[in-house]
Amino acid sequence: MSLEPLAAPQTLAAHTRRAVLAAIADGRLEGGGRYSVAQLAEQLGISRTPVREALLVLEREGRVRFERNKGVRVLETTAADVAEVFELRLLLEVPATARACGIVATAALQAELDAMGEASRAGDEPAFMDRDERFHELILLAAGNRRLAAIVAGLRDTVRGRGASTVGRSRSLDEIQAEHGAILDALIAGDGDRAAAAMRYHLRRTGDLLAKQYGGAR
Repeated sequence: MSLEPLAAPQTLAAHTRRAVLAAIADGRLEGGGRYSVAQLAEQLGISRTPVREALLVLEREGRVRFERNKGVRVLETTAADVAEVFELRLLLEVPATARACGIVATAALQAELDAMGEASRAGDEPAFMDRDERFHELILLAAGNRRLAAIVAGLRDTVRGRGASTVGRSRSLDEIQAEHGAILDALIAGDGDRAAAAMRYHLRRTGDLLAKQYGGAR
């Protein structure tokens, strides 16, 4: 295991949280693995206090678990975790998409979709997923509720932060881009019902594929 040192962070605990999530996502911190606060602090080149604070936040988010006198364990993703996240996203994002119709800046969504295409051609999954996240965020913000956007971002982190992805397993980046394209086409046409249906299809398909990867069925 090797974590990159943090350079001049503005908020150490917040940066530490993101660094730990990134390490979980790319496998440097393994699901089911146990690590000490001192070990992580040494790898990050910072003191133990912000590491402990970051891990407490991650524990509240259900991503790690402190074990008495043993350190912290990285929790593994289960089909139930995925199902819960996508049930919530369906409840939140589908009606928000309908509300955003006629309000959201479709030119901005098109720019994100184009950037997704560029990342797909380059085989750059992290860049693609960043644009994917921004695409959804623009719709949620257009729906007029910043708290909603923040909640969905946290739900996405719950799955993405554990390295869960369908790319290269059950579908390609191009297929994911096409699902977003269907959402955008409906929004450009001013058809809120069709846009909501396209969002529902996209989220259900993603959730179903991820749940199957982790041994469950929805």
